[in-house]
Amino acid sequence: MKKHFTFLYLLGSLSAVAQTNGGQIEQPLGFEEYDPVSTLKVSEHKLTRSKYPFIDIHNHQYSMSNQDLSKLVAEMDALNMGVMVNLSGRGWSQQWEEGTTTIKGMLDNVKKNYPKRFMVFTNPELKGVGSPGYGERAAKQVEEDVKAGAVGMKVYKSLGFSGIKDTDGKRVAVSDPRLDPIWAKCGELGIPVIIHTADPKSFWDPLDRYNERWLELKTHAGRKRGNNDPVPFDSLMKEQHAVFARHPKTKFINAHMGWYPNDLRKLDSLMTRFPNMYVEIGAVIAELGRQPRAAKQFFVKWQDKILFGKDSWVPSEYATYFRVLETEDEYFPYHKKYHAFWRMYGMGLPDEVLKKVYYKNAIKLIPAIDKSQFPE
Repeated sequence: MKKHFTFLYLLGSLSAVAQTNGGQIEQPLGFEEYDPVSTLKVSEHKLTRSKYPFIDIHNHQYSMSNQDLSKLVAEMDALNMGVMVNLSGRGWSQQWEEGTTTIKGMLDNVKKNYPKRFMVFTNPELKGVGSPGYGERAAKQVEEDVKAGAVGMKVYKSLGFSGIKDTDGKRVAVSDPRLDPIWAKCGELGIPVIIHTADPKSFWDPLDRYNERWLELKTHAGRKRGNNDPVPFDSLMKEQHAVFARHPKTKFINAHMGWYPNDLRKLDSLMTRFPNMYVEIGAVIAELGRQPRAAKQFFVKWQDKILFGKDSWVPSEYATYFRVLETEDEYFPYHKKYHAFWRMYGMGLPDEVLKKVYYKNAIKLIPAIDKSQFPE
């Protein structure tokens, strides 16, 4: 018994018992190996296509400038994806000329082959913050990219972390006033800004048996953060919210539901506080699927401000999103155990709410999308 409790104490390790020649031999079984098959018998609706055509507002296609888009379109068609928004217009480059070449190649490829199926966002140049005239130059870049065909701007999570430094070698805060010309220009141009700030709060919490993201942090050790790496979670969030407050005329799409999908009361307060803030559900469907009643209430209340997003391009994983949003299925697995060892439940959203999340809200934010591809 003492040994059994020791296993439980050591991060949830379990023990299995096997029969051999009439005796019993205890075999250790780690938590990450434990993967029981449910014996629950309930209705199942394993969807592979969405009920309505949808717009994925959060996708990344870094080689779009020279890739054959026909294969990508075929995969989109299988899912019933009407439009993909590629947020990586300038790739990862922080060099003006290189980034311009990349986004020009993407826009040309889309225009030539599938102009109705893809939208491209630009990315701000964050190199040289603090140099003379930086803000005006960066804002000008956004304006030129929009003239070339970009329909929005994506801000990577590197802003706010230690990787983005100013000319004095200091961390550039999300709310750094030297970036204000960029946010203001997006508002002036009427383009949305999708911004990713921070990581799940659990990444800052102690890596112990109480941390429900323990398995993810064990298998992806580089995701663990400390209070000084670079600052606490709450500090990064306050920086982001300060930007929303200072730029009420700019529409911000808070990526990953602002990392508050596990605290919908907090997110509700932010939605109320910032009328210019929208959210998308990329990489957080596991949080919604474990609280279907509360999540449904939230979606119904904020149905005009929620967009569909996925983030990583793994077509098979969209099935989880469809099932959580559309069905009332019970107790089904998530597609990545290290993200969520718990089971999912469907919200069963009403059709009108579903249509808004799938495509209507995105069309309002991005008028360049051809709405004739979607139902009324």
